[in-house]
Amino acid sequence: MNTSKFHPLPIKTFETLAANHSVHCVSIYLPMNKKGKEQNEHLAQETLKQCIKDVHKTLQKYQLSNAEIVTYLKPIETLIADVELWRNPSEGLAIFLDKKGFHYYILPIPFLAKTQVASSFYLQPLLPLFEEETMYYLLELSQDYVKLYEASAYGLTNLHIKNLAPDTLEKAVGFDFKQKMLQFRSGQDAFSAGSFHGHGEGKDDDKKEIFTFLKVIDKAVNKAIKNNKAPLVIASTNNVFYNYMQINTYSNLYTKNCKGDPELKNKTNLHKASLKLIKPYFEETKKQQLTQFQELFHTSKVSYQLNEIIPAAISGKIDTLFVEKNSDEFGLYNVENGNLILDTKKEIQNSSLTNLAAVQTFLNKGNVYELDSKEMPVKGRPLNAIFRY
Repeated sequence: MNTSKFHPLPIKTFETLAANHSVHCVSIYLPMNKKGKEQNEHLAQETLKQCIKDVHKTLQKYQLSNAEIVTYLKPIETLIADVELWRNPSEGLAIFLDKKGFHYYILPIPFLAKTQVASSFYLQPLLPLFEEETMYYLLELSQDYVKLYEASAYGLTNLHIKNLAPDTLEKAVGFDFKQKMLQFRSGQDAFSAGSFHGHGEGKDDDKKEIFTFLKVIDKAVNKAIKNNKAPLVIASTNNVFYNYMQINTYSNLYTKNCKGDPELKNKTNLHKASLKLIKPYFEETKKQQLTQFQELFHTSKVSYQLNEIIPAAISGKIDTLFVEKNSDEFGLYNVENGNLILDTKKEIQNSSLTNLAAVQTFLNKGNVYELDSKEMPVKGRPLNAIFRY
């Protein structure tokens, strides 16, 4: 799970939204229409007006008076005239309202316009923000510059590794390092073999000092990183990278290097370069999960049946859940007796079962992937699951 301060929706915010259970929980999603023509024609505001009308009609089914509904929806109405909100739009807008409060989030997802009123918020459209494929670590490494970041598609967060270990070779090996630095040939990498004048014991000592430094960094990296599943990308010269590979003990070191001296790279460019480098890894991870589903198809470790997936999601049994995009199954699930009732459409007494399964799987630290219908392992089924046991 991504906890980066650059993340557009912190995980704690999602957990708070998921914990809300009360009558008349309103969820609205809409595209913000960023293009100039769409902006000039105020298409997003018009979409929001229509969403409010749809919610108003739904609330009437709950036996609320028009006056009560108008008062209840007033916080959402105020957004239409909020000039600052629409002046610098992102891809999408998510709005949540219940009797406890009103919240909205500008997010980098081009949502389809959608409204829902239920006993809890509809959060499934937010889950792509937290897919494991957006989460990795980035270690910038040279003899006098070390930084570790939590990274995602949305930015870099410094984990301040200097609080756990020396951030330069000089600090790691002692005060005589400056004297030894004078022996380096001009322009050569201090980590490369043969970069010192002289032979024999001095050269061996230099190599030992380098590896001592890298081992200290490796220990600090393992201490700083909380999620030992996420890949670790190194940003360094090739010589540093190859030396680090020899001493690394982190379980998921990425085998390709983000080449170059990290001190010379602009952070925006470094982020883009590392994201491009790691992309094939995550694409392969998703493929492996899909392959695993097919390999386990005739076993009890997978399912496409709602009556099996819903309780498994709630109990934390699901390792990976594939959710068909823009698809919902509505009904009621009784946690106490396991009774599942399916409905053909949204009614005032039911809620989205696909939303329930996806959100609960995520909260129980399972992987959730939204797929197009043609990508789903079992076609025509909105949920496909791989169980942990």
